[in-house]
Amino acid sequence: MGGQKFLKLYPEPKISQLLTKVSLFLTEQGVKSYLVGGLVRDALLGRATADIDIAVASDALKIAPKLAAALGGKYVLLDEINRVGRVILVTEANRWEIDFSTFRDSIEQDLAQRDFTIDAMAIDLSQLTKCYTDLQLIDPFNGLGDLHQGVIRTVSETAFQSDAARLLRAVRLAAELRFNIDAQTESLIRRYCHLLTQVAGERVREELLRLLVMPQAGQFLGYLDELGLLTVMIPELAQTKGVLQPKEHFWDVFDHSIKTVVAACFLLRQEAWEYDSADVLAVTPWSEVLAQHFALEVSRGSTRGSLLKLAALLHDIAKPQAKAIEADGRMRFLGHAKEGAAMTVNILERLRFSGKEVKLVENMVLYHLRPLQMSHAGLPTRRAIYRYFRDTGEAGIDILFLSLADHLAARGPYLDLNQWQKHAQLAEHVLSQRFQEESVVTPPKLIDGHDLINIFGLSPGPKIGELLEAVREAQAAGELATREETLAYIRKQLVSEVRK
Repeated sequence: MGGQKFLKLYPEPKISQLLTKVSLFLTEQGVKSYLVGGLVRDALLGRATADIDIAVASDALKIAPKLAAALGGKYVLLDEINRVGRVILVTEANRWEIDFSTFRDSIEQDLAQRDFTIDAMAIDLSQLTKCYTDLQLIDPFNGLGDLHQGVIRTVSETAFQSDAARLLRAVRLAAELRFNIDAQTESLIRRYCHLLTQVAGERVREELLRLLVMPQAGQFLGYLDELGLLTVMIPELAQTKGVLQPKEHFWDVFDHSIKTVVAACFLLRQEAWEYDSADVLAVTPWSEVLAQHFALEVSRGSTRGSLLKLAALLHDIAKPQAKAIEADGRMRFLGHAKEGAAMTVNILERLRFSGKEVKLVENMVLYHLRPLQMSHAGLPTRRAIYRYFRDTGEAGIDILFLSLADHLAARGPYLDLNQWQKHAQLAEHVLSQRFQEESVVTPPKLIDGHDLINIFGLSPGPKIGELLEAVREAQAAGELATREETLAYIRKQLVSEVRK
């Protein structure tokens, strides 16, 4: 065991000021406290963090509410049994979360219950009221050594049995820090991967999203599978392993799904693609507007970019049950998009994703074939583009990129650059219509239901909605531009129906 070391710590100035306030408050309360976990690790690595963990030799559920009141923050109960509470402090520039945990014996015994050696270090908080140099680091498991070597190692062999969420956390930390998981810890993960089923969906969602936001998310999903975790987390994926596809596909369904995530990362300019990457990117749409679009937050912890990767993983989830071999030997997967969308909803609801996240990913899976169905020859018409964005809603832009990623991950090393260029041009054209001509997506209102009732004597009902939708389509196609043209168009439609 490593014992005690002396070092200098350089947290961000704002965190230093906050820690000083917290330390003074706890000292006034006569509470012995230690800075532990991620902040110690990240400060030693020179990384920014907004999450602070403090262990107190008192009841954290009594101390945390007092601190929240003193600093004008909000108190949240996290774990009544283990006596863990959170204080949330929000300013115009920052949001801080301070988690207070209770230790009963010594800080060393508390550290022995933690997950990884790099998180099992502590600093007496009272030292921070004086200076941040010559600090005494309590490091009984040589976490500092593992930090210098870039290694994720469990504190004990029972770490995953104590909290199975640590199985995912090991991989996520390795991804974030660019560390390696040591061989013995990998062996423990494989042994206890089945325990992941015991972890609450909310915690699985958080770890999964933190992995998906990584630039090399596809590679780390593959690593999760090597460790036995991916199909425990999403059992439906196990069915896709070994499911062969038509000759147009280089990989089976499972490997294709992982490669589609890698391709999505590549198209988002985050990860390399091993086949003709320069030629592929040269014709693929990209702009600062698109970069901002995929950086948009959807719910806490998720962005459009990370949810695109999730849709890439799940887009063919229903192919095993949809697979059929026709009389001529042709392999088909009819209905897999629709069935896959329903399966996706079940998976994401089980993992406690928000309603907004679920709807966005559901639509990406449901319509992932739609871009290539918009036009069989040449570029899609304005009317086809209008219908596309009408049906796909907020997911329209994301689906274009999912379709492109799907194409790359289907052909792999056998990609036909001419076919790719046509697909990329289609996406570019649809995007340009979307951004440059808003009327194609949301035509201005020229008439409404009241006009149809008052001018044409129609009764309220489905017919009015059908006529208004026909008007919007005609507007998007550039066939109608004025109220007079629209009224004449409706008159013509009604006369035509009477003649029928």
